[in-house]
Amino acid sequence: MGAVENALDNTEHRLPGEAVEILKSLAANWGDVLDPNELQVIRLKGAMTNQVFQIKWPTKTEDVSRKVIFRIYGEGVEVFFDRDDEIRTFEFMSKHGQGPRLLGRFPNGRIEEFIHARTLSASDLRDTEISSLIASKMKEFHDLDMPGQKNVRLWERLRNWLRVAKSLSLPEEAEAFCLDNIEEEIPILEEEFSQAYQCIGFCHNDLQYGNIMIDEETNSITIIDYEYASYNPVAFDIANHFCEMAADYHTETPHILDFNKYPGLEERQRFVRTYLSFSGNERSENEVELLLQDVEKYTLVSHLFWGLWGIISEHVNEIDFAFIEYARQRFQQYWSRRPALLGSVGASSESVTDGSCAT
Repeated sequence: MGAVENALDNTEHRLPGEAVEILKSLAANWGDVLDPNELQVIRLKGAMTNQVFQIKWPTKTEDVSRKVIFRIYGEGVEVFFDRDDEIRTFEFMSKHGQGPRLLGRFPNGRIEEFIHARTLSASDLRDTEISSLIASKMKEFHDLDMPGQKNVRLWERLRNWLRVAKSLSLPEEAEAFCLDNIEEEIPILEEEFSQAYQCIGFCHNDLQYGNIMIDEETNSITIIDYEYASYNPVAFDIANHFCEMAADYHTETPHILDFNKYPGLEERQRFVRTYLSFSGNERSENEVELLLQDVEKYTLVSHLFWGLWGIISEHVNEIDFAFIEYARQRFQQYWSRRPALLGSVGASSESVTDGSCAT
């Protein structure tokens, strides 16, 4: 979900017929909508997995509209996650007051409650007060007791995505992105990072600014869009959130990342300290430092995760986004940061020295 809106003429963008009937039924049941047939469709920019729209109707009260969120599932993106799992997560979150209510479903999408809150912008992530709210909300999210198995999904997902990326890529593309090398890297990372002391929680796995909303009257945070959510090391989720501070998906070049915007040590310490103290218990500096170290290491996994996502998306996703260039930046960041964060573990001397994927 994004913060930028583009109004569309209903004749130019035809919604699925079954979905339109659900929308009209919803509007008729509210009672205050002037005409259920007079719906306005507004495209929300910034979403890269689904097509997301705001639907609105004029009401009998001047300058007041009824609104819902209308989501059409992206073509081919089921390779990234199980849609049934995602819907079960959405319904669970909805029932427990953690996100928007589900208002209706149709074969290739759903209709959601419109939350009267503001979607964050890239700059909001750097706001000290908002960042603290996000840290606390993330801990609350991680502590959710979701039904079903609570197994870590990260490494299995990486292997699956790598297999798909290799099957979709031309040989020269696979070579350029060092996919064979990445196949060797995944078990190294898994062995090095899978420590018994690590906290496993229900992770969002895509906590970029567009998936966070704030009610500025109550200062409450809502986390939305759970396609990639699963149980994982919480350090990965925090690392991924930090990496997202390099992105701004609402510019003329939304695929360009600026890793100079990665949060500095003091900012990371403040976030982790707030996260750990959410339950009201002050944590020791040793606990803060240990989680910080794990978070930094898991940034490497985040780069592989979204690098592979970028390669696959180039082949299956029709949304206008430079997926390959995005992937290239994530992989470059992986290889450039690997020597500092992983040292010589499992790597040739050449790749450790120059930050490349050479073996």
